[in-house]
Formats: sequence, C-alpha cells, structure tokens
Amino acid sequence: MAPAGDGTHAAFDGAHTHYGSSAYDDPAARPGFGAFSADFTPEETGLYWYWFQIRQDDIDGHTMATVGRGDGGCAVLTDEPRAWQMTVYEPAYADPDWIWGGVYYHVFVDRFAASGEPIHMDGKITRDDWGGMPEYLPNENGEIMNNDFFGGNLEGLREKLPYLADLGVTCIYLSPIFEAFSSHKYDTTDYMKVDPMFGDEEGFTRLCAEAAEMGMRIICDGVFSHTGADSRYFDIYDRYGDGAYNHPDSPYRDWYYFEEDGGYQSWWGFSTLPRIRKDNPAYQEFITGENGVIRHWLRAGASGWRLDVVDELPVDFVEKLTAGAKAEKADALVLGEVWEDASSKIAYEERKNYFEGNKLDSVMNYPLRQGIIDFVRNGDARAISRPVSTILENYPARVVHSLMNLLGSHDTDRIITALAGQRLGPDATREIKAVTAMDPQAWATGIRRLKMAVVLQMTLPGVPCVYYGDEAGMEGYNDPFNRKCFPWGHENKELQDWYRRVIAIRRENHVYKKGAYRLLSEENGLYAFARTDGESPTGSDASAATGSDASAATGSNASATLITAANCGGELQYLRLFGTWTDLLTGKTYEDDVPVLPGQAMILKQ
Repeated sequence: MAPAGDGTHAAFDGAHTHYGSSAYDDPAARPGFGAFSADFTPEETGLYWYWFQIRQDDIDGHTMATVGRGDGGCAVLTDEPRAWQMTVYEPAYADPDWIWGGVYYHVFVDRFAASGEPIHMDGKITRDDWGGMPEYLPNENGEIMNNDFFGGNLEGLREKLPYLADLGVTCIYLSPIFEAFSSHKYDTTDYMKVDPMFGDEEGFTRLCAEAAEMGMRIICDGVFSHTGADSRYFDIYDRYGDGAYNHPDSPYRDWYYFEEDGGYQSWWGFSTLPRIRKDNPAYQEFITGENGVIRHWLRAGASGWRLDVVDELPVDFVEKLTAGAKAEKADALVLGEVWEDASSKIAYEERKNYFEGNKLDSVMNYPLRQGIIDFVRNGDARAISRPVSTILENYPARVVHSLMNLLGSHDTDRIITALAGQRLGPDATREIKAVTAMDPQAWATGIRRLKMAVVLQMTLPGVPCVYYGDEAGMEGYNDPFNRKCFPWGHENKELQDWYRRVIAIRRENHVYKKGAYRLLSEENGLYAFARTDGESPTGSDASAATGSDASAATGSNASATLITAANCGGELQYLRLFGTWTDLLTGKTYEDDVPVLPGQAMILKQ
C-alpha cells in the first residue's frame, strides 16, 4: 500500500507484508462475526487505497477470499474488488473551529439590500425597480453585459445584520465585492478596492466589526483565475496607462497569455475575462504575499476566503495562499469551490490533494445538494445516503466540520424550483426560463419539500449554507434568474419561520458541531440517521444499527443522540427505537417505534 499520487490504486502485497492481525472480537457475544484490525502508519501524506484478502487454513489447505468496497461503502466478497480510499493528512494549521456547528449565509451583494441614494456610473444601468427581472437578453452584439444594478450595497447589508443574527447565521459569505464592471463582480478590475457601487474599505471594516458584535463573521470571494479585460492589470481600453494589453513593458504583461497575433487567451472563451498565468511568481506574490490581496482584506476585517474555481489554481499557489491567510490570522477559513468529491480531485493533469493539511480547510458540498434534491423530489433514500457515506469516508473529520452544505447558489437553480418547479430541458432558452414559474399546486409542493430538505441540510455533518432569499421563498432557474432582489416585505413567512426554527434547533444542540454520524435507514423512501455527541459507537453496537432498527445508536455509550428521519416515499414507515422520544419540530412524544408519515421529517431527541 502506498500513496497513489497519479490516481493509480496501490495495495499491500499480502505474500510479503502483513499488518496487524485478525481475531474474533468477543465471538460469544457476536456468533458468526469476526473482527479484523490492522495498524498502519503511512510515511507520506496523500491518498491511499486498500482492500482485504482473507486466508482461511484448514486440513485440506487454504482458501482465499477478497473483500472490497460495495455500494455505500459496505464490504462485499468479490473477485474484482473496488478499493476503499484513505486520506492521510498532517495538519499544518489550526482548525477554524469557530465555524463548526454554525450556519453560512451567501449574499449576492447587488441584490440583497440597498441603502442610500442610487449611484450612476458610465456604462452601467441603475435600476429603480427593486425586485424587477434582471436583464437576461444579449445586446445587439450578442453579449450578455450583466451591467444592470439594483443598488444592493454593503451599507444595506450592514442594516440587515439584525435580521441575519435573528435567523441564526454565524458566517456571511459575500459574492465578490471588489471593483469590477459587472453586477456579479467576477471580472475584477482592482483587487485592492471595494467597488464604489457597493461602498468602500472603511464600510467593509465597519460591516465586519458590527457583524462580529452580533456573533457573525465575514468571508470574501477570491477570483484568481482571471481578471476583467477592463482591469487596471489588463487594461484593454488603456485607461490606466500601464496595462498588459497595450504595453509590452507593463509590470502585468507576464500575468497573461498573449498570442503571436496579438490576441490573448480568455477564461472559457469569455473575451471580457483574460486568463491569468497562475504560476507567475509576481502574480502569486501579489495575491499571497505579506502585503498581498489575501492578507490585506483579512487585516481589513474578513475572517476567511472562498476560492472561486479552485481546481484551476496550481497546488503550490493554493499552499502559498493558505499559508498567507494563516500567517495573517491563525484561524482564517479557506474554502474551495469544488463540484465533485474534492478528496481525489484531478484537474489540469495535477492531483490536488486538497486535504493534506496545508491547503484547503474545506469545500463547497455540491454532491450533498444533488443528493438531497434527488431524495426529496424522487424518494430514493440511497441518492442521499451514498454521497453522505462517501464524503464521510474520504474527507478528514476536520474538513467535514467546516463543509459548506449548500442547497442553492448563484450558479444553480433556486432550491424551491429544483425541488418542485417544471423541469426544463437543457435547450430551454432564457426567454422560456424568464416566464416559467410555479403554479399554486407546485408552490405548495415546493414549500413542503423545501421544509424536508432544510431539516436534512441543518442536521447532516457539515455547516449548512443558506443562499440569500431561499428562506423567503425565492424561485427561479439558473443565472440570472437565481439572482433577483431579496423580497423585503413580501417574504414567505411560513418558510422564514421554518428556517429560523430548524436553525435554532441546530444551534441549541452541541451534537451538530462535530457529532458522529450513523446511518439508520435508507429503505422504502425512509432516510434516517443519528448524530451522536462524543465518540462514535463501536463494537457490536455499531454493526447492529442498520436498516430501520436504530436501537443501537441509543445505547449507554451514546452520551447524547439526536435522530433525523425523513420519509419521501409513498407509504407509512416505522423507525424502530427503544425508549421515549420527542420530535423537536412538533413537540410530539413517541414510545419505542416511531411512525414516519409520507412527506414528514422529524428531529427526535430522547
């Protein structure tokens, strides 16, 4: 067994190397079961894969059995085993444990809250119809400009801090706030300046300070794979006088990819986003150095960073970036945008190994989002249990405790639309998306399903993230229809109250900070799991807690246990328990077996 940095599987040669031993663990108590254990200390950090070969000797010789990974991580006998993955890390930095047990809230700044007089700037459309439809059609040149502004700003957010504190938020994740042409700000013009449409650095520092007084922190969005073409660095219109595009002797010239014909490489073909040479030492120093972008905004009040398309950043750049952040603030949080299993991510011919301890603290948990949608909408419990099990197997616990468990973002359909809206095909036009909305029946279904999704999101391992307005019932398909203005004064109070209630349960129970997870049921539309405060149950108890029988998760070695159960099937299901349990959502008390109705979610406490 060895670290497989190139993505190949590696295994111990059982004919030459043996680790540990096999022995029955109290066979009298567990007839027919054997416990096998092994101790192994890796020499290097990285990814390891393993399976088991078991030899049984008898009078006629010996027989061999190969045990590999089955669906959901269970062990199966097989001639061609799938391997389990083991992520080996050596923490180089202190954990940002201030986020553990908390709640993220994702703010798209221009559309969340406005304060003060509207600002007018050349080339930008200042809207006076808060809540109107964002511009979604291309201009006469076929370009989507993203240049309409509704007036959301940092001061408006500051005034809404009491609302977020009351909701139960502990960390506000801001979409990019730095100077840029567009309303989304992913086309950075100046990394060292807050966009004037949003405010200024003094206002940002005041926002961070007042949020801290209310028990909340702020993290920024770092966009380091590309800049705007109209930035002070690329300067396609020669506004600044020393930009890379017009000046071969520019200090920024080597930051970009220029072609012999005078053209340049852009990010995914968008001419407004020239691609950065991310291995350029001068650029890396500008971002990660002592006076660089990362440390500057941490000094200004931020508590961490979310890194846009982090898989496009070279590993050594991520290491330097995180080292710089931790040097400025030891408990700074560094999250990455990754859409797949981030533990084994390979991108641009490079194994990322994000979780070795010197790179990312955690990532955005998109696999969980899809699992929740598939389960709640279609009733397949394994659609959610499988990604949860895989993540818990592959991610170090310290990574799991900071995971950003999102249901929606500025890149996805609104969660209520994803759960109950009309399913539009991949060829649906923007015109169709703009006029397609849920009817009253779909709306009622969406509220019911979203309530169930929220219960799962708030109680699974990791930290839930609320995309602004999801708690108010905002609907819409992907960009820009998921980026409408927050409906102040027109919120869906039923959903708002539900979010507030479930978040309060989360915040009041320490088990959700770093409690162990145990799957209890994934059958017949019933998904149930226990969160246990303290060490995970072991031995015979651990093996018994399967199917719909949760009694093993409530034994004497479980100091505090909460159980989440959700039935997205079409029939009544029973969760087999012992003792007296109270559903924290309804206040109802149950003795032993707990009936879970179709469409019902429960949080049970003994």
